[in-house]
Amino acid sequence: MNQLQLETCQVGPWGMNSYALICPHSGESVLIDPGDDPETLAEMLAGSKPRAILLTHSHPDHVGALAEMRRRLQVPVMAHPGSPEPMGVPVEADRWLSNGERITVGAFTLTVQTAPGHIGNQVCFILDDDRRVIVGDTIFNGGPGKTWSAEGFQETRQTLGDVVLAWPDETICYPGHGPAFRLGDRRAAVEAFLAKDRGDFHGDATWEM
Repeated sequence: MNQLQLETCQVGPWGMNSYALICPHSGESVLIDPGDDPETLAEMLAGSKPRAILLTHSHPDHVGALAEMRRRLQVPVMAHPGSPEPMGVPVEADRWLSNGERITVGAFTLTVQTAPGHIGNQVCFILDDDRRVIVGDTIFNGGPGKTWSAEGFQETRQTLGDVVLAWPDETICYPGHGPAFRLGDRRAAVEAFLAKDRGDFHGDATWEM
């Protein structure tokens, strides 16, 4: 296998998707978004060699088991230093990530892509030379991530237009909740959504609204 092995499990009361990326050559792995259920997360990593914990953002449902998994794995935590507002919790990272930065996982690399709107410190992890992206709560099959202000919604619109729609149709998005999906299957809906003027709207949104 000449690509990262991707494992996922749903944890916590909101069914948040935690992910593990495992190098098939070295066995090195990273854990992404330890939201809850440490035992389930440990099972997902079983047989691998954890090297880091990565955060797409710091909302409570994505970091609920962070302290425990940090204690168990004894590996560095990597996150973006942007604002944890709205609704996020501050985190202490061992490595602060910047846009375009690379993270090594065995023989493979990830690229960090900032994606603010849902929260100020949100990032996506793009699997290099691959078609998969861990998108956090940036975009879902049915709509964008929730926003708590008109400014946050406009920032989400900009992220969708400038970042997400720049990816190829073959991109497979792995979100923080719900199923993975092919971007090309949602491109027309996202474009139609962005074409409408929604004034000072914020909150939960769907592509069809």
